[in-house]
Amino acid sequence: MDSDAFSYAVDAWQRCILFLDTMQKRAVQYGEHAAKTAPHVLDYDAELISDGRTLLRSVNYALVRIVPPIGISIDPRKRPFVVVDPRAGHGPGIGGFKADSEIGVAMKAGHACYFIGFLPDPQPGQTIEDIATAEAVFLEKVIARHPDADGKPCVIGNCQAGWAVMILASLRPELFGPIIIAGTPLSYWAGVRGQFPMRYTGGLLGGSWLTALAGDLGAGKFDGAWLVQNFENQNPANTLWTKQYNLYSKIDTEAERYLAFERWWGGHVTLNAEEMQFIVDELFVGNKLAAGEIRTSNGTAVDLRNIRSPILVFCSKGDNITPPQQALDWVLDLYDDVAEIRAHGQTIVYCIHEKVGHLGIFVSAGVARKEHDEFASNIDFIDLLPPGLYEAVLEPKGAAIENPDLVIGEWLMRCEARTLDDIRALGGNSLEDERRFATAARLSEINLSIYRAQAQPWVRALVSPPVAEAMQRLHPLRLQYEIFGPENPWMSWITPAAERVRAERRQVSPDNMFLKLQEQMSKQIVEGLEACRKTAEKYAEETFHAIYSMPALQAAMGLSADDDKRPRKAAKSLLHEALVKARIAELRAGMTRGGMAEGLARALLYVRAASGTADERGLEAIRRIRSAEPAARAMTLSEFKALIREQYFLLLVDEETALAAIPQLLPENPQERSAAFGKLLDVLESRGQLTPQESERLTRLSTLLGFEGVPQRTGPIVPIGRKAS
Repeated sequence: MDSDAFSYAVDAWQRCILFLDTMQKRAVQYGEHAAKTAPHVLDYDAELISDGRTLLRSVNYALVRIVPPIGISIDPRKRPFVVVDPRAGHGPGIGGFKADSEIGVAMKAGHACYFIGFLPDPQPGQTIEDIATAEAVFLEKVIARHPDADGKPCVIGNCQAGWAVMILASLRPELFGPIIIAGTPLSYWAGVRGQFPMRYTGGLLGGSWLTALAGDLGAGKFDGAWLVQNFENQNPANTLWTKQYNLYSKIDTEAERYLAFERWWGGHVTLNAEEMQFIVDELFVGNKLAAGEIRTSNGTAVDLRNIRSPILVFCSKGDNITPPQQALDWVLDLYDDVAEIRAHGQTIVYCIHEKVGHLGIFVSAGVARKEHDEFASNIDFIDLLPPGLYEAVLEPKGAAIENPDLVIGEWLMRCEARTLDDIRALGGNSLEDERRFATAARLSEINLSIYRAQAQPWVRALVSPPVAEAMQRLHPLRLQYEIFGPENPWMSWITPAAERVRAERRQVSPDNMFLKLQEQMSKQIVEGLEACRKTAEKYAEETFHAIYSMPALQAAMGLSADDDKRPRKAAKSLLHEALVKARIAELRAGMTRGGMAEGLARALLYVRAASGTADERGLEAIRRIRSAEPAARAMTLSEFKALIREQYFLLLVDEETALAAIPQLLPENPQERSAAFGKLLDVLESRGQLTPQESERLTRLSTLLGFEGVPQRTGPIVPIGRKAS
């Protein structure tokens, strides 16, 4: 036991020295990073394409081209990817933080990559609308640089950047290919009782007046460190203990990874007070985006139903910042059913991870190698999906997968048709809950007005820029870096002591009884902090519901307890309904318009509709129609996508008439018609044996075309560009 105690004491002391040395390196790194003009954490070389400061409406954003590393080949025919990082307290670059990242997997799939980042401080007078205008200019430049690309750019918006991308896509839909929003809250009131109570914060603090106060204390700037602190407050066990203990207990192997992450985590940025006030009032507390209640300076309504590109929503059940309800319930706010989604021509695909946390959605190497790798590899497959609501399901490629040669990567991506009830099944607010949040939003408006009238003039008069800068430097999150820096005389002995420790390092044995006791104590501390968090969250939730359930308060805010309608719902458009009716009439008139490409596409969609699923293997087979049929081969991907959607809508409008017209679209010559039917079978059997419902539809189609039975394929299914053995 004496030997164990001595060995542990030596090891513990050495680990303390090395821990302090790492903290000192972190402080030095923090200062060097903050001193850069354009600090970022991208793991790639980048070429500046457009500086937002030079635009007519100047912003602190910039567009850069990611220089492909050696060994990466970019295909100019593939659509480019544009990654937009969140400006939510930290600096840019997390989307390309490492090789296994969103940027890394997109380039590995052969796509050119661009990155939209930002400088630490905003331009004077810069607004959220100015940023959207700048990003539209950036996308125009990307499109112009890729005239041969088979499709508009795929845009990835991480967290806060996701809602900004969605706003721009609703205003300028022609600039976008598929949109991927990762960990993005779009329905800010949504959630489940007893889980992730961050949505109650605005109501418990009395609304957004504190945001205005923070902006005034910053002399017109909002310090992003407050956003980072809010994030850390969601997990006190990790913030106060686990992160530091993990470094201390694994000091010989963990320091490099810790410092790499802290370079981003400590790179705090600022926003204009007006920007932050818009975010809190319109989004976080007001929850106006999905309801179509946000308007631009010229009065244009931001309506997410205007987006014409496929929208891929990636979220996680383990995300305490953006749980699945906040990522997906905007669909419930906008639409009454899937038929309405289709009527707007929208394709919405969602993918729900079981456990990864908020940062892991766009930082985790494991997520990048799986989900983001599949999204990048199959972006054209997603782009070709007919309008509707789908869930992306990933399963390992293996012996159980038929035709594995048609699968790109290690996972098979399958999209299964879903309804709004599938989203509702994830849990959400009751009508009473919605009324409580609406009450909190209206109270926020009143409190903000009182602050602006009574206190704001005094605060602004008292806070000068030097005072604001001093308060910013004294923020607790900044102090935790600077107190370990070289300017602290008490840290001067650490560097030479750490050098001696490395030369004489004596690690304790893993079975040392005191080391095991240390681990047990750490677990107890974590459990204690977790218990405190759960208790605090429980009382926060109960307090919110107790306050905002009061009938008197709701009545004072203009809400009636007898109202059986949701306080917010996106308005319907009579003009859209008229346009849909006109479009239906146009479709009915074009049932027999087209040739073999249209006929095969219509037949494929008819048979596949029986299962309601599609997977990436079908895309490889669909491409054969394009390569085998001259008219289809001459089409761009956008034109082919339009063909697929046209045939889908024809079936949706009048399935029987559309089906009866197929023989008129295919060749009359029996041999040519049989060959065309063989191409159809190639596509249908690409994912294995047909379901009984699909087989029944195929038999009906065969009879309609004048065949006795179902003609057989002429050869094995092989990927495009390969030869059958």
